[in-house]
This record gives sequence, C-alpha cells and structure tokens, in this order.
Amino acid sequence: MTDLAPTRLHARVHGLVQGVYFRDTTRQTARALNVAGWVRNMPDGSVEVTAEGTRPALESLLNFLHAGPIQARIERVEAEWGAATGEFAGFHVRP
Repeated sequence: MTDLAPTRLHARVHGLVQGVYFRDTTRQTARALNVAGWVRNMPDGSVEVTAEGTRPALESLLNFLHAGPIQARIERVEAEWGAATGEFAGFHVRP
C-alpha cells in the first residue's frame, strides 16, 4: 500500500471541543485537504470524526484534531486507522 492509496481515519477528540467551532473548522480543514467523511458532536461532549483520503492528508487532518481551533482545549485524541470504503462524497457536519 502506498501513501496515496485511500485510507480511513476514525477519531474521537476529548476536551473543550463543543461550542468552539470545532466541527466547522474540521470541515473546512478536511475539504482543504481533499478528505471525505463527516464530523459530529457526541453526547459525552467529545467530537467524532470519520474521514477517508490519502495517508498524508489524513495525518494532516489528525494534526489539526490535536490542535483544534484556537478556542478549543484538547485533552486527548483517540485515532484508529483502517481501510477506506469509498462511501463518502465530500466532507460534512452531521447532526
């Protein structure tokens, strides 16, 4: 598998990540990186992200998730890598 083969990233971001434009800035970042998938708030206060793209693009997205927008306070990021399914068209905020 090359770095340009499609890959999947699933991440949960914990900390002060809701109400600080985290989902919108994640969407903007993912779209700029040409990554497909979604982001949503979770009931426990975390944010969940599932994204597919090249490994370098997803690593850049993961770096963003570790930093977040300026108002966010990231405590930890849990990330899992897997095979892409190709099920996404674009990157969206889920309710």
